[in-house]
Amino acid sequence: MTVLHATEAATVHLALWARVEDLTVADVDSALYDDRSLVKQLAMRRTLFVFPRELLPAAWGSASARVAAQQRAQLAKNVAAAGLADGPEAVAGWIDDAAAAVLAVLDDGQARTTREVRDLVPALEGRISIGNPETKWSGNFSVGAWVMTMLGAEGRVVRAANAGHWRLNKPTWTSTRAWLGEDAVPLPGRDGYAELVRRWLATFGPGTETDIVWWLGATKTIVRHALGDLGAVEVGLDGGATGWVLPVDTDPSPGGPVEPWAALLPTLDPTVMGWKERAFYLDPADTPYLFDSNGNAGNTAWWDGRIVGCWVQDDDARVRLVLRDDVAANARRALELEAERLTGWLDGTRITNVYASPQMRGALLP
Repeated sequence: MTVLHATEAATVHLALWARVEDLTVADVDSALYDDRSLVKQLAMRRTLFVFPRELLPAAWGSASARVAAQQRAQLAKNVAAAGLADGPEAVAGWIDDAAAAVLAVLDDGQARTTREVRDLVPALEGRISIGNPETKWSGNFSVGAWVMTMLGAEGRVVRAANAGHWRLNKPTWTSTRAWLGEDAVPLPGRDGYAELVRRWLATFGPGTETDIVWWLGATKTIVRHALGDLGAVEVGLDGGATGWVLPVDTDPSPGGPVEPWAALLPTLDPTVMGWKERAFYLDPADTPYLFDSNGNAGNTAWWDGRIVGCWVQDDDARVRLVLRDDVAANARRALELEAERLTGWLDGTRITNVYASPQMRGALLP
């Protein structure tokens, strides 16, 4: 799947459950926190993902570096606005000193929450005001969270073990050297972008330039360079659009026909979020019900390659389906079996979604 969305902690486990036979929560936690073959990293579109460890250098040199530069610039504005330092040089010095102090604390290998890091680095206790006070997104926050986010995007610190239940996002932090046994060594930017695009094409191709630009959070120029470096091949898509595939994927049906399949995918699932142009798997009229205004997808129910509704949990933690009226009887039966299977796997655990879609909140499809 190239990467897994991790903005909501439960998505990682549920996305893998949907794809890996006999998976347990312990299997996922072991990969994340014991083997460390999967690592959480802020990257494309300032979104938190789980990367396979070998793909991190590509991200560090490209998408994450782009986000890190944006985060550093925003932090500098916040530090200046809060009066924590005066003048560009002083602000830059404040950021560098704070970062060095954090790394000195975390290099002992002990994983700490942001609160615990703040206790040991007094500079992180500074407060900054964010947003318009008249909106719900505004507030007065510790600068420590911004420093940790910047360092994470730069690849100098990583999210270590989760301090809470697997369904909740309560990260601890440590240095990259302590967690992975070596410092972050990014690929050159162009090489890094090419590798990310190669992985995307292998997973999601054929796709359009618009799809790749959106997923990568980059520019058309960056994507065009990557497609050229990879020798990507133009192909025609249904509807007359032009898409791209890797040179090894030009056979339009390499595996023959696929039997109809059912799947229940979580909020921000990587398949749902894989493309910008989604009409081939989603009725455009359903988009306002299944995605929020920022394009974040809620839980989805799939039948034979298309989204046909969503799933929710009731007060007893049973998985319930909310489907389109035109879903065939055999599709409903298959999806109901998936709902029973997921209910059993969750074993009473109720998932709380920050990005619950309108349909998940009760809005009925037309």
